[in-house]
Amino acid sequence: MKKYLLSFICLLPMLASANLREYNASVENSEWMLGEQTRLMCELKHPIPGYGVASFVTEASKQLNLEFVLDMLRLPNKYDSATVYSVPPRWMPGALQKTIGTMSLRKQYDGDLPSESAWEMLTELEKGYWPTIHYQDWSNRYDSVAVALNASNFDNSYFAFSECVANLLPYSFEDIAYTVLTYKKSSVELTNYSKRRLDMIGDYLKEDIELELVLLDGYSDSYGGSWNNEQLSIRRANEIRDYFASQGVDTTRIEVTGHGEKRHISPNDNELSRAKNRRVIIQLAKL
Repeated sequence: MKKYLLSFICLLPMLASANLREYNASVENSEWMLGEQTRLMCELKHPIPGYGVASFVTEASKQLNLEFVLDMLRLPNKYDSATVYSVPPRWMPGALQKTIGTMSLRKQYDGDLPSESAWEMLTELEKGYWPTIHYQDWSNRYDSVAVALNASNFDNSYFAFSECVANLLPYSFEDIAYTVLTYKKSSVELTNYSKRRLDMIGDYLKEDIELELVLLDGYSDSYGGSWNNEQLSIRRANEIRDYFASQGVDTTRIEVTGHGEKRHISPNDNELSRAKNRRVIIQLAKL
């Protein structure tokens, strides 16, 4: 159902034309809700009646990130751009409108904004402003469109979203998808650094066990007999397989190979060099 923005929207410089279609939730019906809330992703959503859903999404990563996505019921049929404003509501007399940035409109794709503009939109909502997206309608050359995010009823969901963001894992799948674990001499005991790396992978798997394939390749140094080294490399890889299974990974998706003394990555003429060869390589893939 089409809704009209409050009178403050007339502040927009390009809205003098009467042929303006305006979409927003009313103050009474403004709804902010939490979407996915895990240690891998946080989502804050706002339905816009008659238009679609606006979402703020951030994912686990080494860097704090945020994306604004405008999920439109009717996708653009050409390439264009929209201007994003922060508009003060009528109950903020004297407050000024600000320009946040430009949103690219791509043919048959939802609109989105990068991290910097998305964070700015959130902070403007926190202050009570209405971020508003304005563009020339792609299906009617005589119309322009204004889509506003209503800041009413925003705070509680936003605070919960902020708590979710603070609890995100500080690394992504790409950060652990290829991992080399190293071992102490003649044993299946990991070095301290590798224990921490394995714990990182375990924490990730608690949130996302939908792996398509796990490859575990075990290796050894050349200290000792070749048969014993091959068996040791297999035991090392098998222990990692059992650990993944304990985290819920389907063992039919795990492939284990013991290479023993083969494929050294470092000479074996001193202890430091041999230590680099005592390893299990983990390769993770998912759909």
